[in-house]
Amino acid sequence: MAESNGHSAESNGHSIDSKKTRKTRVWCDGCYDMVHFGHANQLRQAKAFGSYLVVGVHTDDEITVHKGPPVFTEEERYRMVKGIKWVDEVIEGAPYETTVQTLNKYDCDFCVHGDDITLTADGKDTYEEVKREGRYKECQRTAGVSTTDLVGRMLLLTKTHHSQNGDLHSDHHERARTLSTDGEAASPWTRVSHFLPTTQTIMQFAEGRAPKPGDRIVYACGAFDLFHIGHLCFLEEAAKLGDYLIVGIYNDQVVNQYKGRNLPIMTLHERVLSVLAYKPVSEVVIGAPFSVTAELMNHFKVDVVVNGMVSEAPVDPDTGLDPYAVPKQMGKFEQISSGNDMTTMRIIERIIEHRLEYEVRNKKKEAKEHACYVALQKKKKEEESKSIENGAVTNGHK
Repeated sequence: MAESNGHSAESNGHSIDSKKTRKTRVWCDGCYDMVHFGHANQLRQAKAFGSYLVVGVHTDDEITVHKGPPVFTEEERYRMVKGIKWVDEVIEGAPYETTVQTLNKYDCDFCVHGDDITLTADGKDTYEEVKREGRYKECQRTAGVSTTDLVGRMLLLTKTHHSQNGDLHSDHHERARTLSTDGEAASPWTRVSHFLPTTQTIMQFAEGRAPKPGDRIVYACGAFDLFHIGHLCFLEEAAKLGDYLIVGIYNDQVVNQYKGRNLPIMTLHERVLSVLAYKPVSEVVIGAPFSVTAELMNHFKVDVVVNGMVSEAPVDPDTGLDPYAVPKQMGKFEQISSGNDMTTMRIIERIIEHRLEYEVRNKKKEAKEHACYVALQKKKKEEESKSIENGAVTNGHK
């Protein structure tokens, strides 16, 4: 209810009667650079606080001032956030510092952010004002993923992040640590860590709807590594060909076999969640075969298999055959254009090209967050000590 967050219905221009039928509007904001499943999970949790989710996305200029250069352009970031299934509305060019004025302007009751912290260029908590006014709620940050972590993986040029047990070789662990921190000021919020997948997390992301009788079922498959605007555009076009879109996602070993290098950057379960977070997707096949088989087609009652417009015909690395031979023979294959030329390799090239800028950005960000964390811990201890002292005084004067 709006009053419980420190402001009346009238202050937002609503009468008490209209408030009974009004949706609770929740505000989130951020850079949403290299949008990943951690961002999506924050927005999923935020939506659960209300019924309508408004997301403000900062401009490139604002991000550069406060954090350093973003990987993706603002137009790419706006489109990516709009595609996430829990987002109802996107505000382009949202201010970096969240104020009560912003919440009122977009008719939002309160804002939601993860249990980490976001700082301005001068080290100020960007949510200070709304926290003070009681219009702030917190959700749990997704451990094991951050933009800092993903940038570090791209710069590592190793395959150690494919490890099933989440362990890095000591040499690579040290390099990952120094790429994401300055070695002296490790942030508890963005340091390199490992994502631990659970069935509960996958269930929270899944649509949970089976196809209805008569639904036209579309199947698309791929690596979907570092889920980006090109992937989203492709899946949006694929979804237009039917009523229910199933996406097959290759396992790490298959991706590495046909792409090489240190790919995929994201593990299988990370890629599954990234794909599930988007509106066009109804279901995923975890660890899908590289070649589309008759068994797969029959099991999922697939009406059409789609693939993007590629410069080279794909070849199954195990058999040397066309992986789409079966659906082509069945007359159930179609090539579509996404209308976007973004690729995973282009993203990696952006990172490599601006490597020094990102390393400097990450170190500055980590140092600020570390200083803030230390200050918060000190304040917490002081408050606990004061509480204990007050309790002792009270017990001594009954």
